Amino acid sequence: MSSVKHTIGLVIYPDMTQLDITGPHQVFSMMPDTQVLLLWKNLEPVVSNGLAILPTTTFAECPQLDVLCVPGGAMGTVEMMQDAEMLEFLQKQAQTTKYVTAVCTGSLILAAAGLLQGYRAACHWAFREQLASMGVEVSHERVVIDRDGRITGGGVTAGIDFALTIAAVLRGEDTAKFLELLLEYNPAPPFGVGSPEKADSQLKKAVLDMGKPLIAAADAASQQAAARFR
Repeated sequence: MSSVKHTIGLVIYPDMTQLDITGPHQVFSMMPDTQVLLLWKNLEPVVSNGLAILPTTTFAECPQLDVLCVPGGAMGTVEMMQDAEMLEFLQKQAQTTKYVTAVCTGSLILAAAGLLQGYRAACHWAFREQLASMGVEVSHERVVIDRDGRITGGGVTAGIDFALTIAAVLRGEDTAKFLELLLEYNPAPPFGVGSPEKADSQLKKAVLDMGKPLIAAADAASQQAAARFR
């Protein structure tokens, strides 16, 4: 008899932010009696920031999941917001998956699939307006749990907080505490400017200026998605 009690599916796609998925994967892979699947359209390597990640299961062969997780990324996220196969897969899985979740701008993809409308959710700070435009109540929290199984994390590094939160939900707080200590998860940012509330205006402007093309593309994709739900 299988000892697997929980199955977690981590969606991957080209040009995602790999830490959005590798951080949670590290936590989930250390949870007892847990199967972790890397999901994509096919089994070809997926390249993210120059790092090739191997899918383990295709969308077509994905079993029923306890947790479905979508990462954020750069232009890959915008593409996935408009990718019919991705959106249909998420919509289908959401019908039976207990927890529909995302890290960073993965929330934009869930929203584009119609899975976050009316929910409270987090995302990367630079894309909060785009998330709100799709009918989502945007939260500035690091991790947000809302109602019937929506769990979302903020930008990139929030993925570890997010994963430990899910570990507590699935396996209990003692397991999550054990993993937190095992991983020596004790962040101490050297500069303390890792959120817009802590950074000065000049630094925030520099980050937003660098991201202008991506933010504009995400805005257009969000408006197109929002129009579908009106």
